[in-house]
Amino acid sequence: MQKDEILPLLALLRESFERGLTRDHSWRRSRLQALEAFLVEREEEIATAVHDDFRKSRAETFLTETGYLRSEIRFALKHLGSWMKPRRVSIPLIYQPGDGWYASEPYGVVLIIGAWNYPLQLCLAPLISAIAAGNCAVVKPSEQAPHTSALLAEGLSHYLDRNAIAVIEGGVDVSRTLLEERFDYIFFTGSRATGCEVMHAAARHLTPLTLELGGKCPCIVDLEGDVRVAARRIVWAKFLNGGQTCVAPDYVLVHRKREQELIGYMQQAITCFYGDDPRLSPDYPRIVNDHNFMRLEGILADSSFRKGGKTDPGERYIAPTILHDVTLDSVIMQSEIFGPLLPVIAYEDLDEVFDTLRKGNEPLALYLFSSDRNVQERVVRQTRSGGVCINDLLFHAAIHSLPFGGLGSSGFGAYHGRAGFETFSFQRSVLRRSLCPDPDLRYPPYGKKKLSILKRLVTLFH
Repeated sequence: MQKDEILPLLALLRESFERGLTRDHSWRRSRLQALEAFLVEREEEIATAVHDDFRKSRAETFLTETGYLRSEIRFALKHLGSWMKPRRVSIPLIYQPGDGWYASEPYGVVLIIGAWNYPLQLCLAPLISAIAAGNCAVVKPSEQAPHTSALLAEGLSHYLDRNAIAVIEGGVDVSRTLLEERFDYIFFTGSRATGCEVMHAAARHLTPLTLELGGKCPCIVDLEGDVRVAARRIVWAKFLNGGQTCVAPDYVLVHRKREQELIGYMQQAITCFYGDDPRLSPDYPRIVNDHNFMRLEGILADSSFRKGGKTDPGERYIAPTILHDVTLDSVIMQSEIFGPLLPVIAYEDLDEVFDTLRKGNEPLALYLFSSDRNVQERVVRQTRSGGVCINDLLFHAAIHSLPFGGLGSSGFGAYHGRAGFETFSFQRSVLRRSLCPDPDLRYPPYGKKKLSILKRLVTLFH
């Protein structure tokens, strides 16, 4: 889409917002219901589109895309009324008579730039929050998942209000064209490098924004706990979506006494989940494009591996691979992997783990497997990350009542549930006072006696 096509569309959305189209509870509710209808009625088409982009199974698409989104919509519908309700506050005696409150107001016309790895969820989860908050929205899907992007553009136009919500397809040039325009809020999901560009563009218009980035998410396996369960859960979370998940465990730090046991159980889990040849498994996805395939193949060439390591450029297939003999200086530890390669590093004590984590940037998520409550508390207290999940992985991002977001280099801002509603809202305060009484005490001139009285009143009754 060219700029001369984009500008009239943005003008239409701006006009719709300014005349109050999206502010009523009934509009927000009906649009959320329409979005759920899209997910239900077009479920087969969605599954086909995602499969064509990733060769992802229908079950995985339901679990990570449509099923999650439908649950998020239902949660928003259940709580929308209470989220929208103004909140009254007490007024100090010195300002009486009067009453005060604040309400969550929509920002206006917002821009949502989605990511390719979960091409439906990472566009529509922020959109659910934006609609619930009463905004008009432009959604820019990732061009790297072209089948899903095309379905979003075509499908949503039949379900959502075209005067308030638009899907604009295109590549990097379209994203940059959009970022040249003034939006009232920007929500971006993607890489740190692109996030810096988005933040720079937002600064030109002083536009508030949320950045959902990534990072090297560590998974700590302590001496105490069921290593077999840890191994199964780690393998499932790491190789879901072919490892292309921003909150996937990027590497494992395991107590040296449990290292071999953990690796053995992880090898068993890979075979149990995907068979002797994961290439033949209908449940194992592919790498999204040739560029990412070659990047991962280059990392693999520099590594030793315990299980896996097979590749097929024609299918963009990389087997689920466990890497050993990895050090913190290894190539694979210098940036986020974003693929089905899992380094395992042994440690002697938790202080060594904390030193390792402090040397890196704040991850989007941190995982710990331990049955020791003292260890759990210590890890939470002595580390920094966007979120923490203990004795499991990923599911902290699936709980609608838990805010999800990054910290530092993994982004800022949060969404899901009420957190998403608040992200796309600003708090507008209102104070209403009576015209009577109107004492002279507040007005100049201020003599010694008046100032003394004012000090006493402010001190006692503010």
